[in-house]
Amino acid sequence: MTTQEAIAARIRALCRERGITPNGLANLSAVSQSTIKSILNGESQNPGTVTIKKLCDAFEITLGEFFSTPEFDALEQEIK
Repeated sequence: MTTQEAIAARIRALCRERGITPNGLANLSAVSQSTIKSILNGESQNPGTVTIKKLCDAFEITLGEFFSTPEFDALEQEIK
């Protein structure tokens, strides 16, 4: 799994858990629908920290909570 795939999977999981659609997430986070679509479709090579922070604010979690998953822990070991 790439970093981009892990980010997209995490956003999808958080949306599912909270019953938020990608469109609803755009409204809650002030991140454009096209940016969210680009991240979810794997078109965004590197979603910025500010974008991820806005999404975290919409989900009411910290950046640490966003990245604290087994998928991201596994990525850490691949990046050397």
